[in-house]
Amino acid sequence: MARRTEYDAGQAAKRLKVPATAFRWARHTGLLPAPDVPPAWWSRAAVEAMDADAIRAAMPVAPIRGSAAADRIAAALGTPNVSGLRAFVTAFVVRRFVDRGLLVDLAANADGGSLHHPGQVEEVCRRGDLADLVAADTPLGPEQAAIRLRVRRADFDHMVRLGWVRSPQSVEVRFGTSRAGAVDVALYTTASVDAIVPAHHDIDWDQLRAVEKGRRSPLASLRPAPAPAPA
Repeated sequence: MARRTEYDAGQAAKRLKVPATAFRWARHTGLLPAPDVPPAWWSRAAVEAMDADAIRAAMPVAPIRGSAAADRIAAALGTPNVSGLRAFVTAFVVRRFVDRGLLVDLAANADGGSLHHPGQVEEVCRRGDLADLVAADTPLGPEQAAIRLRVRRADFDHMVRLGWVRSPQSVEVRFGTSRAGAVDVALYTTASVDAIVPAHHDIDWDQLRAVEKGRRSPLASLRPAPAPAPA
């Protein structure tokens, strides 16, 4: 069998006999060199030069799932998540913290849920602005977003069409017990919804909010801004 000469992160971790999550954490902290084989691979020589003991020492504890990180953040705010009740902090918020660069996702495949360094989660929990960050990243469904903006759902749908707000994630909602009736519902961060009005001073918001049910939305005749030309 031919000897492997190039390694991705998972293969390098396997060769070094270290957890893949520890390898990704070491990569994040700068303990490991940047990949030397484009686009994101390491040569055999680079992998053999890595210090496996240092990689293990950099993350001596097992990672926690996004749901567990959400529970720790909720507890830090004094509003613990309780099983069977609506969670105060959800994995959606944790994923937005990843987008913000506050947390690193150590999972190989985001579809299977995120994984995080417990120490980094604790650092986030000690932030003085934690409550504000959670509030900004709390998810709103389309109906909730429309209510928050004090407009009709149809008007909010036009805002989505116009690109004024974008959904970073959707969830599957089932009607009944069968997946045949399941639909994907887009979620929006509270911060992104709150940013719509300040970003569009040209809209007469009082007039928009006064439009009666069944009447055509004033936003219906607007067209999305053209995409910027490639550099």
